[in-house]
Amino acid sequence: MESQLNLTQIHTLSNLEFIAKQVVEGFITGLHKSPFHGFSVEFAEHRLYNTGESTRHIDWKLYGRTEKLFIKRYEEETNLRCQIVIDTSSSMYFPEQTISGKNKGNKLSFAIYCAATFIEMLRKQRDAVGLTLFADAVDLHTPCKSSLTHQKLLYSNLERLLQSDKPSTSKGTDAIAALHQVAENIHKRSLVIILSDMLDSSHKQSELLSALQHLKHNKHEVILFHVNDKKHEFDFEFENRLYTFVDMETNEEVKLYPSQIRDQYVKSINEYKKALQLKCGQYRIDFVEADINLGFEQVLLPFLIKRSKMK
Repeated sequence: MESQLNLTQIHTLSNLEFIAKQVVEGFITGLHKSPFHGFSVEFAEHRLYNTGESTRHIDWKLYGRTEKLFIKRYEEETNLRCQIVIDTSSSMYFPEQTISGKNKGNKLSFAIYCAATFIEMLRKQRDAVGLTLFADAVDLHTPCKSSLTHQKLLYSNLERLLQSDKPSTSKGTDAIAALHQVAENIHKRSLVIILSDMLDSSHKQSELLSALQHLKHNKHEVILFHVNDKKHEFDFEFENRLYTFVDMETNEEVKLYPSQIRDQYVKSINEYKKALQLKCGQYRIDFVEADINLGFEQVLLPFLIKRSKMK
């Protein structure tokens, strides 16, 4: 299957919704069935067990506490709820490249195109979608809705974000607080798609992983797209000349030759990524390596094909 649009074509278009429609049409022709499905049933309430009923749905844990028999009642779920969570911190604007005033090829634009594609794909299924944007705080959190007006609102927010070359002020990342807040704000079982480089300013890795676990504890299905520029951020491929490296979230600067720190840097950053992957595996969070150099279509398509075969 050939892609409907290439990167050059994307940057000559301004209508994010139109782009998403074209990309999704290209994806769907190569998929035998949808990669996203609603949850079939959801717990609603307990009721007392009546003699002669099937014991299939008796809550035995509750019986152990109360010595009374209760039946779990469920409500049918026909549609999926999906919350798309995007990291908009300053580090997501890496690498700083611009074309005609628009960001090109950075982590944030990659995340935005992925999000727009998911919105369109879920729209075709009449599923409900919400959007959360966060940096050092949650800047936007919309509930999941399936109305056309709501979808237009989501595209409008993404379009506005796409037009920004960089944030007006440097923004750190507080993914820990943001993910805990998302977990608390989503009251019904949902699919949560996170698009982030997971570079939290606090450097508290254990707390960051705990925040991810919070989402799973609330029985959400979680997919983490680890958005990164592999060439520069993990392989540290820079010419061996003097560079001024600037922390995009704190504006701290350091001048050095890449060869001075390459080995230690590569070791440290890759150890962090391996720990993140390991914990995601333990928490049953789907971890997707999202290298922006591949292009968002080449990251999404294998993932969607894999999911459509699993469901």
